[in-house]
Amino acid sequence: MDSRMSFGVDTAPCSNTHGRHVMGVLRLQKGVIYGPVRSRRLGKSLGINVLPSDKKVCTFDCCYCQYGRTRNPGDLPERLPAVERILEAVEAALKESRSLDAITFSGNGEPTVHPDFPAIVREVRHLRDRLAPGVPIALLSNSSLSMDERIRTAISGVELRIMKLDVGNQEMLAALNGPGQGIDLERIISGLAQIPDTIIQALFVKGSVDNRSDAELRDWLSALSRIRPMEIQIYSLDRPVPEKGLKAVDMKELESICELVKTELDLKARTYGR
Repeated sequence: MDSRMSFGVDTAPCSNTHGRHVMGVLRLQKGVIYGPVRSRRLGKSLGINVLPSDKKVCTFDCCYCQYGRTRNPGDLPERLPAVERILEAVEAALKESRSLDAITFSGNGEPTVHPDFPAIVREVRHLRDRLAPGVPIALLSNSSLSMDERIRTAISGVELRIMKLDVGNQEMLAALNGPGQGIDLERIISGLAQIPDTIIQALFVKGSVDNRSDAELRDWLSALSRIRPMEIQIYSLDRPVPEKGLKAVDMKELESICELVKTELDLKARTYGR
């Protein structure tokens, strides 16, 4: 289909262009299944990649993405892995894997862009119930399609809804996350507010892009107050990133942001360091 996804409004491009220096980043996952991997948040996690193995497919072009830059955020390739192929791979992996802590949708970009994502979630739940009962299914998402009711329903079908929200205003979304054309933060926040028991992940950086100022934090806290997530996970860089000018925020400052969330919003929050 090779078409650009449309989200209704125009946004500015990411301030960090592809022409800048690119540091070493991770290689893309080469199949539907990867791992199990050891995750600091999820434990022993079996990864599911519903996207191509030769191309990152995402609605964002985050300056800090471990898989490098997204050349055309929002574009879908002509071919995506078929549902049958995905389910066959998941079934085989679950038959072989033991003592899993999580089964996680993540992979080479944004999982929810797959046109059959709701059906995939539904069928993976059936496989989990049969082959790995009690193991939670997790989703790592950039939240960009949370305004879509069909996607929200699918997200509600996984137990661990780990959603990204690094910023509280459109300008910083453009600078840090490089959204595809038409992605609007207000609609993302409204969508997230309709998904129960989310876990919000927020990454803070300094340097060429900085989302730690008092004004930025006020906007971010305002968004969280509307979403009322079950938990907020706060962290910084711990892997190579595409943008040379980005720097990690130290644990002391992350802890200060964490305490701000707790005192201002009375929400559960925790930090993750290296």
